[in-house]
Amino acid sequence: MESIDYDLVIIGGGPAGLTAGLYASRARLKTLLLEKLSVGGQIIVTDWIENYPGFPEGISGFDLAEKMMEQAKKFGLEIEYNEVLSLNLNETKKNIFLRDKTISARAIIIATGASPRKLNIPGEDDFYGKGVSFCATCDGPFYKNRVAVAVGGGDTAVQESIFLTRFAKKVYLIHRRDQFRATKILQERALANDKIEFVFNSVVTKINGNDLVEGVSVKNVKSGEISNISADGCFIWVGIKPNTELLKGSSINLDDSGFIITDSMMQASVKGIFAAGDIRNTPLRQVSTAIGDGAISAHSAFNYIENLE
Repeated sequence: MESIDYDLVIIGGGPAGLTAGLYASRARLKTLLLEKLSVGGQIIVTDWIENYPGFPEGISGFDLAEKMMEQAKKFGLEIEYNEVLSLNLNETKKNIFLRDKTISARAIIIATGASPRKLNIPGEDDFYGKGVSFCATCDGPFYKNRVAVAVGGGDTAVQESIFLTRFAKKVYLIHRRDQFRATKILQERALANDKIEFVFNSVVTKINGNDLVEGVSVKNVKSGEISNISADGCFIWVGIKPNTELLKGSSINLDDSGFIITDSMMQASVKGIFAAGDIRNTPLRQVSTAIGDGAISAHSAFNYIENLE
């Protein structure tokens, strides 16, 4: 099997990985970024980003990702679409095993991000792609003049619910608490939107339908009362889980939720392994913080490699 050597391999092509690639390539490290799906990560399915500095009118997630990729490639970053099957992190030279080859690197930055968390209720898996969705930007247009249910109370849930009202005639936003956790400006916009109806102190217990979603069963957490809401789709935004499957069996320390524990220099518990972005234990997961992580991790990786030499 073919084996190729690099100074640095970055696993994951979201904002953290792309920024790390930009900084590492400018430092003239031989750097490869591996991404199994699409460069950009979760931001490519984000309709509009208005809190990223430098774009006062906002920018679409897709366009921002494209600009980041172009800039990183300009400085020589290699990008390959391939899936990492496993890692060997025990030696000074780290091995990354792909489907068709093995890649060696002196340092690795893990920037694999996080994925939407499921409700783990009846009907959720059965109706995935048949009315159950985790992406309003992807699937919102299917709900023109129809009714949708949204679940969650954070920034993503509120912002994506507002986006859904571009298409849906009504959106039920269901939240288990009596107030949202989203930023105030998003709450104000949602409350001012007459297409959104709020269902507080409630959880979805089941997604109902035959071939497609036809509604959801909802339980009031205070009274215990069960009710049904008729809807054509159910969008779920109840948090994220770290994409750390490839770390199974490794000695990298994770927190109780499975996120990688790092120090302030993005160094993980194994020498030569760094983490950046949503994959690490961080108090805030935004594009801007992921980019900061990416820059620091590349700087730390450069210093680590220099000291090896």
